[in-house]
Amino acid sequence: MAANPRVFEIERTETPDTLQALIHEVRRGLMRRPRSLSPWMFYDAEGSRLFECITKLFEYYPTRTERAILASHAEAIVATARVDRSSPLRLVELGAGTAEKTIILLEAALRISDDVSYMPVDVSSDALELACQNVACALPEVHIQPLFQNYITHPLQFEPFNGKTLGLYIGSSIGNFSPEESRMILRNLGSQLQTGDALLLGTDMVKDVSTLLAAYDDCEGVTAAFNVNILHRLNRELGANFDAACFRHRALWNSIESRIEMHLESTREQDVTIDYAELDLHFMRCETIHTENSYKFTDQSIRSLVNDAGFEVGRAWKDRRNWFTVTLACLR
Repeated sequence: MAANPRVFEIERTETPDTLQALIHEVRRGLMRRPRSLSPWMFYDAEGSRLFECITKLFEYYPTRTERAILASHAEAIVATARVDRSSPLRLVELGAGTAEKTIILLEAALRISDDVSYMPVDVSSDALELACQNVACALPEVHIQPLFQNYITHPLQFEPFNGKTLGLYIGSSIGNFSPEESRMILRNLGSQLQTGDALLLGTDMVKDVSTLLAAYDDCEGVTAAFNVNILHRLNRELGANFDAACFRHRALWNSIESRIEMHLESTREQDVTIDYAELDLHFMRCETIHTENSYKFTDQSIRSLVNDAGFEVGRAWKDRRNWFTVTLACLR
């Protein structure tokens, strides 16, 4: 008979609720030109589900490439973070998702330390619960302390920890933010760490444009559905009346900014009302909403980002094609 799943008490920070955060972001992004929405808005329950589907697509190489790097080098990563068996180890992960790749690192940590804790941090409570269940099922000896927080809009605040902390920001999630936002996120994480603690950062690298575009505009249309779901979320949660069929997914490569951009393009002139935000919007045909960036990195841009955030690069691991890099950096 199968065991009942564990129930986790998810810690919530004292921040504005999701409804108010959505209203604020909609007013900020849709009242200006060009229109935009923040990518954290993708991750309601349906958005989180669709993203997990994306990670399994043939075209979407980042997830499987990073997983292979972690599987090959997990013990070296943990050892380089200077963890020994006498020191408790805490892994704090921003944007935990399902934690499937994180389990690889936790398994390696348990081979080095007898006392391992895991603190997943996510803007989606559904994803957070799934991460906790996945880790608890695979590694019941790991202590789990989930934190439900929008770490993008509000600074992190952890309890003091008597041991080593390894901060994780894997999955190339850092690429969703502008250079200024990326530095802020990493600085906020660093402010909660102690000297000698470390950061493990996953970054997608610059490569041929055809490979990049295919990863964000797959032939099955899953990424398109993920993008359009942000409009369905506004309809559900803010009383909007977007006709999602009248917007189409667009992905393009911005070589100047070194990023893939995702947009929703209005296929006709139309009016939209968002009741809870008290907005009446008029869209022209071909007008777009910029929903996501995915910055692509070079070795130099990784080093600059990490250094500007108060860390120092210690070691980096790549796949054989140099498509993806996992960087370990120590807090200065």
